[in-house]
Amino acid sequence: MGDQNGLTARFVSTVADKGKYYDKFGLFLRVSNTGAKKWVQRYSFKGVRREMGLGSAKLIPLKQVREIALQNQMTLYNGEDPLQNRNLNTSIPSFEESARIVYEQKRPSWKNAKHAAQFISSLEVYVFPYIGEMQVNNINTQHILKILEPIWLTKEETARRVRSRLSSVFSWTIANQWRADDPAATTILSALPRQSKKIKPRKSMHYNLVSEFIGKMNQSKAAPITKLALEFLILTATRSGELRDAPWSEIDGNLWTIPAERMKASVTHRIPLSERCLEILQEARTLSLGSEYIFCGFKKDRPLSENTFAKLIAELNFDTQVHGFRTSFRTWTQEKTNYPREVAEAALAHSLSDKAEAAYARSDLLDKRRDMMETWSRYISEKNAEVIMLRG
Repeated sequence: MGDQNGLTARFVSTVADKGKYYDKFGLFLRVSNTGAKKWVQRYSFKGVRREMGLGSAKLIPLKQVREIALQNQMTLYNGEDPLQNRNLNTSIPSFEESARIVYEQKRPSWKNAKHAAQFISSLEVYVFPYIGEMQVNNINTQHILKILEPIWLTKEETARRVRSRLSSVFSWTIANQWRADDPAATTILSALPRQSKKIKPRKSMHYNLVSEFIGKMNQSKAAPITKLALEFLILTATRSGELRDAPWSEIDGNLWTIPAERMKASVTHRIPLSERCLEILQEARTLSLGSEYIFCGFKKDRPLSENTFAKLIAELNFDTQVHGFRTSFRTWTQEKTNYPREVAEAALAHSLSDKAEAAYARSDLLDKRRDMMETWSRYISEKNAEVIMLRG
């Protein structure tokens, strides 16, 4: 288990059996049945036996925790209670306390409930077990590295998001003057191995196949409301969430207006509706059973679920993703039409990257987009779609 001086660093890192493993100064290592390892110090003060947690063994090495235990022993010799002294400093919150406050503050601003849930769940899985109980002023870059290193190359996207979320919590603690720096700032990247920069594009289908896809989809046994919704998504080149959560109140004649709070760029987006879109809305109205949602799920007070479209595409054996239909539309505008880039980008609700250009672009080009979306609708609705070259 150890040597005559107590535990060894090697033993601490390799032991996996549940139990208590004693060192010195009342310090021992507690291993749970899940394999979690925590440092605990046991001592007596005025005849009362107490135990004080000293943190995770994955983050605090044996040498460091021994020094903490020794300092606590010195506190006892001076007639003071180490645990009481630590509790006197409770005005500084733990990391978990801070993170949950930040989560509650940010949650109303997140448009997507899934993203909000991922913020706190990722911290619960990867962070709280290690530094959740630590006061925020005691956390350093070594702690952050020990959190990120195990997942930095194996779960790259998750690791980047965890680092960003850590940083947002520390920014809040800095604003409250509980610490002066952010140990999870981007400067920590220099101490981590370089991640691959490969960006996997979302799978999409060639625009020539979209018509065939819609034909097979309409012949499938999928729920009528699902087929109508996916065709409407393709015709309008919108995102899945924007369409699934759309209420009838956003439709006004042949115009669909999505408010800023439902848009990725937080800017109101107007979509001109083609004749086929209007036909779909008429059919959807008869299926909506009085629901507030245009495309309701199995229950009229709920929208279609997030995986509905992906499941249908998989059943039809097409190698594409829902978001890929936006790529199909954009490629079609590039290769088969003469519409200016800014018109197609406006249809996708993309923000202009050129700040100077964006400053002067006050119009959403609705009239030009109306003609383009009608042409797109005709193109993909015809079985043997002909190439349509628009005038410049």
